[in-house]
Amino acid sequence: MTIAFTAPISGILVAQAAAQPNAWGVILLPVALVAVFYFLMIRPAHTQRKRVNEMLKALKVGDKVVTNGGIFGTIAALDDDSVQLRIAEQVKIKIARNAIGGLQTEKKES
Repeated sequence: MTIAFTAPISGILVAQAAAQPNAWGVILLPVALVAVFYFLMIRPAHTQRKRVNEMLKALKVGDKVVTNGGIFGTIAALDDDSVQLRIAEQVKIKIARNAIGGLQTEKKES
């Protein structure tokens, strides 16, 4: 006795094709996530670091700066990796150049 199954072969192939993920979708999703991560996280941090390094290289005696710790002062002397800040009359401190957070902003009087 022979049993014959009459299932449509094209229907089985369509069901198998629908169950398998698209290879391009599998590849493009991680690439897109890496690109988004790069443009939202890595690139802005890199440009910020570059701006800070340029500012630190351009420091000169007499610049008014703020340290990362919040100390306001005027640069009295510069070395390769350190800065001497005048924070009050006849009060000077020596700090690392990397501890400079930025230049003081000029207040506009209105």
